[in-house]
Amino acid sequence: MDKQANYLFTVVINHEEQYSIWPAGQTIPNGWRAVGQVGSKEACLAYINQVWTDMRPLSIRQHASL
Repeated sequence: MDKQANYLFTVVINHEEQYSIWPAGQTIPNGWRAVGQVGSKEACLAYINQVWTDMRPLSIRQHASL
């Protein structure tokens, strides 16, 4: 059984709009901020899968739209 199955995670995003998960209750690293989604690892990864539809960093997406 996965030990992380009992842990809560929070979804975080950086300035390039790249997503990740971080253990809930731990200090979020500099450059990242919480998006408000907290839950199991599976739930957080499912949320990221739903909202992160373009995996290119924001700077690349902006440059491509010029």
